[in-house]
Amino acid sequence: MKREFIFLGPPACGKGTQTNTLSEYLKLPHVDTGSLLRAEIKNETEAGKEAKSYIDKGQLVPVELVTRIIKNRLSQDDCKNGYILDGFPRSTEQAEQLTKMNEEIDKGIETRFSAIYFDIDTNLLVERIVNRRSCPVCGEIYNLLSKPPKVEGHCDKDGAELTQRKDDTREVAQSRFDTYNKETAPLVEYYTKKGVLKSIDANGTIEEVWERLLKVIND
Repeated sequence: MKREFIFLGPPACGKGTQTNTLSEYLKLPHVDTGSLLRAEIKNETEAGKEAKSYIDKGQLVPVELVTRIIKNRLSQDDCKNGYILDGFPRSTEQAEQLTKMNEEIDKGIETRFSAIYFDIDTNLLVERIVNRRSCPVCGEIYNLLSKPPKVEGHCDKDGAELTQRKDDTREVAQSRFDTYNKETAPLVEYYTKKGVLKSIDANGTIEEVWERLLKVIND
């Protein structure tokens, strides 16, 4: 059976860490929308050039173009047994687009679609965001509170000096939560009505959340 996963939850809820681990555990490709878009631009594909034209103007990449890029990725051979989609959908409109593309790709295939919702205290998320650091070389993510580097200020993997995103401030974090609640949170209701939502308590350590995730995906 083909397994298809999407992850829902506010910024910094831990989706990225868990999706990477789940990808390795299930041997399914982790399709990160942001990375996918950047790769299209870097490789100067037709879709990438089109996306760049909007970004260069300071405009959002249209949903139709993002959907086309994602559909092309999910149609590739390594996704034939399933995928773990991260960063899409972000609205009910995009959710409808995803349903449509899955129907077109999965004709005649038995599938199981799951929307995993990370339920977490937003006050905790603010602390995660302001204490988040990343490696500019390998992209590894750290947190000064829950996942600090072995050597202060440096990546465990390559020793590079860790950086903090300019928008990882309390003010920006609150603004992002407001946007999430307005645009993305309705997806919880959307997928609940479809009977495919699985909610997990995302408070706690990475290991604790992983154990909860394993339980819901195997349920």
